Amino acid sequence: MTKENKLYPEDQAKVDEFLSKGVNSVERKPFRPLRLLLILIVMVTGLSIFSLMLARSSGIY
Repeated sequence: MTKENKLYPEDQAKVDEFLSKGVNSVERKPFRPLRLLLILIVMVTGLSIFSLMLARSSGIY
């Protein structure tokens, strides 16, 4: 074992085999934080407008 390699070759082979199958081998789209932020802003704004309209229609606000 070298200083950089923390696993024995047999153990590294097991880890590599595990990572190459099942859930870990599925290609995923890149995470887009700006899209998530935009969706959250739209949802919060929409719910706020809806709640204001509901309050005005019931005479509370």
